[in-house]
Amino acid sequence: MKLKLDWTLVAPILALIVLGAAALMHSAVLTALAAIALACAVFAAVHHAEVVAHRVGEPFGTLVLAVAVTIIEVALIVSVMLSGGPEKAALPRDTVFAAIMICGNGIVGLCLLMGGLRHHVQDFQLQGASAALAILCALSVLTLVLPNFTSTVAGPALSTSQLVFVGVVSLVLYIVFVFVQTIRHRDYFLPLVPKATSADADDGPHAPPPSNAEAWIALVFLMVSLVAVVGLAKLLSPAVEAGVAAAGAPEAVVGVVIAALVLLPEGFAALRAARLDRLQTSLNLALGSALASIGLTIPAVAIVSIGMGQPISLGLAPKEITMLALTLIVSVITLGTGRSTVLQGVVHLVIFAAFLFLSVVP
Repeated sequence: MKLKLDWTLVAPILALIVLGAAALMHSAVLTALAAIALACAVFAAVHHAEVVAHRVGEPFGTLVLAVAVTIIEVALIVSVMLSGGPEKAALPRDTVFAAIMICGNGIVGLCLLMGGLRHHVQDFQLQGASAALAILCALSVLTLVLPNFTSTVAGPALSTSQLVFVGVVSLVLYIVFVFVQTIRHRDYFLPLVPKATSADADDGPHAPPPSNAEAWIALVFLMVSLVAVVGLAKLLSPAVEAGVAAAGAPEAVVGVVIAALVLLPEGFAALRAARLDRLQTSLNLALGSALASIGLTIPAVAIVSIGMGQPISLGLAPKEITMLALTLIVSVITLGTGRSTVLQGVVHLVIFAAFLFLSVVP
C-alpha cells in the first residue's frame, strides 16, 4: 500500500511538470509524454478520490469527485470562451451535451455491462436514480432544447433575461439535488449490496478508513491530479484537432474527445465500483457528473456571456435533440426497476455508439 500511495503522490507532480514543459516547448516527444502523463494523472485521481470517499462515506465521496472535475472543466470552458471569441459560442452547449451522452450512455452502459457480466444481477436504489433522472430531464430540456423555441431572440440563443432565468434555475435545481443527496434523503443514494467480495480483499470494506490527515492529503492531490488532467487535455487539444481534421471528421468531434478525456477519472472510478458490485456508487458518479456538468456550467457561462458580452448558443440541432430524448427515455426505463442486467448495459452502449458514429458521420 505504501508503494501505491507514493506512486499516486508523485504522478500528479510529474504530470504538472510535463504540462509546464509542454506549454513552453512544442515537440512530438513532449506531446507523447503529455499523453502518458494524462493517463497517470487519471489513475492517481481515481485513487485519491477513493481514499476521500472511504473517509467521508457515500454519497459524499462520489460528490467530491464529480463536483471537483466539473468545476475545473467549467474553468477550462470559460477560458477557451474568453480566448476564442464568438467562434466558441457553441462550446458550452457541445461540451455539456457530450458530457450527458458520455455519462448517461457510455459510463452507465459500461458499468451495467461489466456489473452484469460479473455479478449477473445488480441492485441499486430506485429512489436515488429516479431523483437524479428527474433533475437531469428538467435541466437538459430547459438548457439545451427550450432555446430553440423561444421567440424573443432568433436562433438557438436566449435573451439576457432568459439566460439569467435559465442560469438561476439550473443552479437552484442542482443545489436542491445535492441537498437531497447528502442531507434530506441521503439513504436514497447509499449502496444496497455488500461493497466487496473476498476476491477483492485488498479493496474491501473491512479496511480501516484513512485518518483525517490522509484524507486531507488525498483531497489536495486529487485536486492537483484533476488540474493536471484538464490542463493536459487542453494542451493535447491541438493535436486532437489536427487528427480530427486529417480524418475529415466534423469539428464537433473535438469537443467529444476533450469531454471524454476530462471525464476519464470519473469513468474509471465508476467502472471499478461496478466491478466490486457497488453499482449504486457507479450511478452516483455517472448521473451526478451529468447533473454537475449542466448545473454548474450553464450558470458560469451565463455570467461570462452577460458580463463580457460573449455570445452563446445553447439550443441543440434536431439530430442531437433526438439523441438526447432517446437517452432520457431509455434511462427512465432501464433504471426504473432498481435492478440491472447486461441487457440494460448493451442498450445504453448501442445509443452511445450511435452518438459517436453520428458525431463522425453526421
